[in-house]
Amino acid sequence: MSRPTRPNRRRFYVAFAVVALLLAGVVSSFASSSPDGLERVADDQGMAQAEKEHDLADSPLADYGIGAIDNGLVSGGVAGVVGVLVVLTLTAGLTLAVRRKNAAGRGS
Repeated sequence: MSRPTRPNRRRFYVAFAVVALLLAGVVSSFASSSPDGLERVADDQGMAQAEKEHDLADSPLADYGIGAIDNGLVSGGVAGVVGVLVVLTLTAGLTLAVRRKNAAGRGS
């Protein structure tokens, strides 16, 4: 009796990354420009007038966009793609580190 073949993990990971990047780059353009719940409460309660700029307000990805890109849709899409790439890279690195540590632990 033959064993069922395992699905190709690499193909799954590539497909997952492509879908995540497409969603980040395209769907983020359609995100609401209305304030979120916390921002709305701050506006309604008068707390928003006391807010100050934070230290990272001039950072490249501040306010869910790329400061150097004037087009809001493109800026938000690029920021979404950069964010997904950073998260996928960190996740892959952490996964590899844990796998290597576990493999080294089993080998001794």
